[in-house]
Amino acid sequence: MLSYQHAWHAGNFADVHKHLAQFALIERLMQKNSALSLIDTHAGRGHYPLEAVETARLGEYREGVLPVWQARDRHTGLLERWCEALGSLQDDPGTLARYPGSPWWFARAMRANDRLTLYELHPGEHRHLEDAALDTPHVRRLKRDGLEGLVHQLPVRTPRLCVLIDPSYEVKDDYEAVASTLDQVVRQMRHAVVLIWYPLLGDGRHQRLLDTIKRHEIAKVWRSELTRHDPAGERGLYGSGLLILNPPWQLDTQLDDAFTELATLYGDQARHTSDWWMPERP
Repeated sequence: MLSYQHAWHAGNFADVHKHLAQFALIERLMQKNSALSLIDTHAGRGHYPLEAVETARLGEYREGVLPVWQARDRHTGLLERWCEALGSLQDDPGTLARYPGSPWWFARAMRANDRLTLYELHPGEHRHLEDAALDTPHVRRLKRDGLEGLVHQLPVRTPRLCVLIDPSYEVKDDYEAVASTLDQVVRQMRHAVVLIWYPLLGDGRHQRLLDTIKRHEIAKVWRSELTRHDPAGERGLYGSGLLILNPPWQLDTQLDDAFTELATLYGDQARHTSDWWMPERP
């Protein structure tokens, strides 16, 4: 299914949750000198103009990235550095006019020995990957199913691997497909670092992802869920979920602090919860 385009939702609270984790993860991984392969299975665009028709129509960024940006002078630590990076994308550093997609967050941190592969199957979205910010010899853009492409690349040639998996989940089978792909990554590169995003919807579909990972007995996974509203009676997205396989030491503590601050910014109903998710053996 190729109907989904992320521009409608760019900069919403789920993007902030996901990209803050991506930023922190890459920041930590870049502290080691060894080469890193970065793979984005559902890349979308390099960046999104917030006043573009698609993004401005729903304006979800106004309750996502905008309050974080407006409070940037009060942030410290991870959130402060994230906002500084966000400001570097703006033509006017004091005005939030563009929101970066996951390819930009990866590309900005790359070194000469790193490699980035961007998968995007949607023809319209794939065209936007020609963005100048991504125009380096070390970035590959492939119009191909990202989960299949990831498995095809395994094992990668560099010593380390970091993957972002964040499909739209419009296809119900995506939940099982993501879990199966994670299992194949673990089997071929057990030290790989994988960040998986999933939506929290009123129908609880995300449980299929978690249950399938449990059946595969995949351990060393940290889970984070940021909810904006009480799920009772919610038909749409009420929260955002992340799974991180093999997170660097103390990254969970760092993200807990940042996400708790996010929840405070998002109002009284917002909550962040996390745990080390170790599937139980039968």
